[in-house]
Amino acid sequence: MSVITAASRVTLHFELSLEDGQIVDSNFSRSPASFIFGDGSLLPDFESALLGMSVGQEASFIMSPEKAFGVHNESNIQRMPRSQFSMDLEEGMVVSFADMSKNELPGVIAEIGEKEVVVDFNHPLASRSLTFRVQIIAIEDAA
Repeated sequence: MSVITAASRVTLHFELSLEDGQIVDSNFSRSPASFIFGDGSLLPDFESALLGMSVGQEASFIMSPEKAFGVHNESNIQRMPRSQFSMDLEEGMVVSFADMSKNELPGVIAEIGEKEVVVDFNHPLASRSLTFRVQIIAIEDAA
């Protein structure tokens, strides 16, 4: 298979970085990652950026917040009674909660008051533009 299509298994090196160049995640110094197009491993717009690329090709894409992890949503910030937490809390700490369907939902402790705690359920990279750098290592037919 010569180029990435919606029916590809892709092996690649990748790097995500912020606007200031700070690297959020990278596997360039480790083993490459593999995924099957459409399996949910990558965000849809990240996958779409790879369409048509070939083995050995390198590219960088600037992903707007809307194409990456979304924009910050005020309705994802919740106030909860301090009594609901049985642990020592620190601002910035990530705590795991369960949603209505019992799925794990991470929240960041944004503020700790005497009576209530403010928890931010937005993705930590919400409202951030990211640079997605890739190097294609292998392309196979996923079928």
